[in-house]
Amino acid sequence: MNTIDPVRRRLLRAMPAAGLGTLLGANLLADFLRDANAAGNGSYKALVCIRLGGGNDAFNTVLATDPDSWSRYQTARNTGDDPIALLGPGAAAVAADAISPLNGRVVARSTPEFFGGVLPIVPKTRQTVPGSSSSAARTFALHPLLGSLQSLFQAGRLAVVANVGTLVAPVTKSQVLANTAALPRNLYSHNDQSAMWEAGQNPGFPYGWGGQMADFSLAGNGAHSIFTSVSLAGAATFLNGRTANQYQVDRDIGAATIALDGDLAGFATAIQGVAGAANSSNFLATTYGGIVQRSIGAASTLGDALASGAAATIAAPPPMTQPVTGATMSNPLATQLRMVARMIAAAGALGLRRQVFIVNLGGFDQHSLQNSAHPPLLAQVDHGLAYFDRTLASVGGVDMRANVTAFTVSDFGRTFASNGDGCDHGWGGHHFVLGGSVKGGDLYGAFPTLGVDAGSFINPDAVNNGVLIPTVAVDQYAATLAAWFGLDSAALATIFPNLGRFARSNLGFL
Repeated sequence: MNTIDPVRRRLLRAMPAAGLGTLLGANLLADFLRDANAAGNGSYKALVCIRLGGGNDAFNTVLATDPDSWSRYQTARNTGDDPIALLGPGAAAVAADAISPLNGRVVARSTPEFFGGVLPIVPKTRQTVPGSSSSAARTFALHPLLGSLQSLFQAGRLAVVANVGTLVAPVTKSQVLANTAALPRNLYSHNDQSAMWEAGQNPGFPYGWGGQMADFSLAGNGAHSIFTSVSLAGAATFLNGRTANQYQVDRDIGAATIALDGDLAGFATAIQGVAGAANSSNFLATTYGGIVQRSIGAASTLGDALASGAAATIAAPPPMTQPVTGATMSNPLATQLRMVARMIAAAGALGLRRQVFIVNLGGFDQHSLQNSAHPPLLAQVDHGLAYFDRTLASVGGVDMRANVTAFTVSDFGRTFASNGDGCDHGWGGHHFVLGGSVKGGDLYGAFPTLGVDAGSFINPDAVNNGVLIPTVAVDQYAATLAAWFGLDSAALATIFPNLGRFARSNLGFL
């Protein structure tokens, strides 16, 4: 067994790109992509789920900078031995080993003030503090390492959706405190809340909303519908369909077709021989043989498509600078998004009209490591989404950005106040939606009141240590994406049975 396993692993890694020829020429592929852009309801569309695994700190990602909100932010987050408060808009970055203007400490690269002030954004829709008698408009900003996302927001291709979280029905603070609210099971649990984000229903539900959306798309995807839902994040609840099966792809497949050489070719031939010779009277053997044959056939088909036309010309993402260490690094998120772009480019070769993808960037459960761990992760998000936007701007000479919508999900948000050791598990959080069809440059949903209950200040939007009570349900967020994807109200009701409990099924960002 030990002598076979390494060969088996190499074969399985190579299979998704294995192939011998070209299914569709570059000119025909370009024609398909142009037709897709012009075909209205019949056009190609793809949804790309970007999972920020571990629970992203939304409070340091999208910030309210009006004086009232900023004051409470600084008070709550500039505490403990390792403050996690960022500097305000317009603040300049300070050199390493300089004295911080924030608190007089010596500044190292792993402290928030090293990266300078937050980056202002101006949403198209004016917002005021919820429940406030003041008519003053709120102001907003992004983390200082999200410069590309700031530009995408200003260009109108990026939107922010505020305070999204798992809900089974709308809830209020009084209901939560009185323990009378219908709440999702196992709040603050990574596994359970991640599963609920991806399924749209309580933990344990076996189907994901991405996979169920793929179910409705299989018929229109023809002979190669196996590539309707594609994971670069391993097995994902998000892509579990009732009839659609997720196809898992390795993010590191090269641009050219990988030929099976030596022992791998022999091993593949042997597997095919065994599968093809399965005794038809043995149901298990016949079923297994069919699965193996289909897997090898699908890998070869995909390899052919990826090796031809625009899919073979998608450039690798450039390296990026790790903001804390200053080292040059490759970005695993951008590498995954490159494969997504290649498969989008191969859609013409495969005859696909709809695809759903998931990629993953983990590590967001930082706690005491937030100052050193959160900035590099946000820098990867910024670098990866900017690369994806640039790449989709010219796929075989065609701008595919209007055909593709990418969006973030995460286990949960985090607490507003530090527990003295970073921020803890929360509930609601803010998310990004990117694409040429996105009504960007705006913030959707009411941005919450900030602050922890103290003295006469009682925050209507948060409990405990500044845990946001979501005002936008995952169902609403997902249903808006699904409607753009082409699903009708009946399909939405099937996938999101709780959707009718909320006032709006479409948030309007697409």
